[in-house]
Amino acid sequence: MKILLTNDDGVAASGILAAKEAVSEFGETFVVAPANQKSGIGHALSINEPLRLNQVKLQDNSDAYSVSGTPTDAVTLGIYEVMNELPDLVISGINIGHNLGKGELTTSGTVSAAMEAASLGIPSIAVSQDILNTKIRFDEGNIDVDFSPTQKVLKGVVEKIIDKGLPNGIDLLNLNVPSFPDSLEPIVVGLCDRMYDSSIEKLIDPRGKPYYWIVSSEYPKYSEDSDWYYLHEKNIPTLTPLTLDMSYNLNKLKNW
Repeated sequence: MKILLTNDDGVAASGILAAKEAVSEFGETFVVAPANQKSGIGHALSINEPLRLNQVKLQDNSDAYSVSGTPTDAVTLGIYEVMNELPDLVISGINIGHNLGKGELTTSGTVSAAMEAASLGIPSIAVSQDILNTKIRFDEGNIDVDFSPTQKVLKGVVEKIIDKGLPNGIDLLNLNVPSFPDSLEPIVVGLCDRMYDSSIEKLIDPRGKPYYWIVSSEYPKYSEDSDWYYLHEKNIPTLTPLTLDMSYNLNKLKNW
């Protein structure tokens, strides 16, 4: 079995090494990820600039590849240049911080990398770990986080995919794990509406010109049958099946 691992936190991030350690017993692993932090870049593909692919060493001194582009670029180069074949499984993560909800799903580089692989028919998992210290969410490189609960949950999901494959109609899985879960058995649940409310912070630079930060606060509304509720209120891992087909009931539009 050949497994491609990627992320949006950068190739030197602790989470991708933790994911590799969790699944290395299942087969040959290939780590190909952005050279730098790319959180929030979504499904972007670099088509107007060249890309660099460099061999690097991870913290355990194993080989990996850095890509001077997006998570989607990393998946593409990983498959067509590094591996030169389709992997049996793609894992994106372990991301630092949760990836929940409909509103931000496709802005996530973690989820979008898994979506890119899934579009090629490859079983894919986007995996994220919630963190208590949100200040480290977008830090780069080695971060002191205990990934062991997420590693155990991820391993169980991979074992099930190896044993049964993904059910028909499911293209990829979105897995989120609390920092210190009360259970290692994920619940299958749908998406909340949003993770965050966005607002704009306007500042003035030394030359008197305005510049802006997009800032976020926790979205105040969520249903009790959503990934947000079970991850944060019940403190258990969530597993959400996703499909790439964003079309809806065609008859509703035909009868419009």
